Amino acid sequence: MLRHSSSPIYTALARLTKLNSNRSNRLLLQSRKTSRAKTTPLLILLILVVVVTVVFLFPAIMSSSTSATSSPAAVPFENPRPVVKKLLSEAQSEGQGATVRRSIGRHELRNLDPFLMLDEFSVSKPAGFPDHPHRGFETVTYMLDGAFTHQDFSGHKGTIRTGDVQWMTAGRGIVHSEMPASDGLQKGLQLWINLAAKDKMIEPRYQELQSKDIARASQDGVEVRIIAGEAFGVRSPVYTRTPTMYMDFTMRPGSQLHQPIPAGWNAFVYIIEGEGAFGREKAAPTTAHHCLVLGAEGDGLSVWNRSGAPLRFALAAGQPLKEPVVQHGPFVMNTRAEIQQAMEDYYHGRNGFEKAKQWSSA
Repeated sequence: MLRHSSSPIYTALARLTKLNSNRSNRLLLQSRKTSRAKTTPLLILLILVVVVTVVFLFPAIMSSSTSATSSPAAVPFENPRPVVKKLLSEAQSEGQGATVRRSIGRHELRNLDPFLMLDEFSVSKPAGFPDHPHRGFETVTYMLDGAFTHQDFSGHKGTIRTGDVQWMTAGRGIVHSEMPASDGLQKGLQLWINLAAKDKMIEPRYQELQSKDIARASQDGVEVRIIAGEAFGVRSPVYTRTPTMYMDFTMRPGSQLHQPIPAGWNAFVYIIEGEGAFGREKAAPTTAHHCLVLGAEGDGLSVWNRSGAPLRFALAAGQPLKEPVVQHGPFVMNTRAEIQQAMEDYYHGRNGFEKAKQWSSA
């Protein structure tokens, strides 16, 4: 038997194997170096991507994930405004065969500077509010359901429907009518806002918003329609000569709201539907048709809906004018002499009422 170690063939094979092995080792080493050279830029690029993600995207993700909990809807105030007066609106006759539920404007709450009156109206044809004058303030009509047609002695005419708003500045004088525009029960809110002495004799003007144009926002189970002012970072386009915020909130069961109110402004809530705890979490729930006056001190309005049904309410707040208020029906001025003057101007058709005698609504 031949020994492999001494065989020339096996010796040559061994040398060839060793040569190939050395060559393979060199090629493998070279391949590894080449692989490392190719891999290094990819690793650097991957590291850069990770760094950019951590530095720029992670804070944005964290911010967006915490925005709901840091919003006014979710973060309780240290010092919410308390409820200092609770008033159930009472039904009374108004206009021609119409019925309203009045809260502000009754003897229990004559006014809440700058607010003069709040009516929740429910009207069906042929009842309504035929031709009547105004001077010295603004009326804000917000339709909850149905439609109302308005026309005045200057030729302005229009119909507002569910969710629409008409913000009318009567100024020095206007005569107008407000009547149901469709069959069935027409429901809405009308808020009267006082004007400062310097603005009581300005020319009349209108701001009318259709429902689709009213600013909206929602957070944490709370939806708001912003008639005037700002909520959840969204601002209404309505100009308020007397600084005012006016909003329509709907809260789902289990939700809570913490809405800031400017310091020094007077504020109230009117509950449209449902019930909720206002001012403090353990407060007894307040039901529909109540008007709640908020205290002057505190950060804003806090509300909790602990019921099993939605809660809907209006929030209004305004900067007090701190001026004398003398009111006689549809005229609101600063002195009795000015009221007397308004009545004479209306009767004689002058100083803003020139068209009163020749005009009547259709």
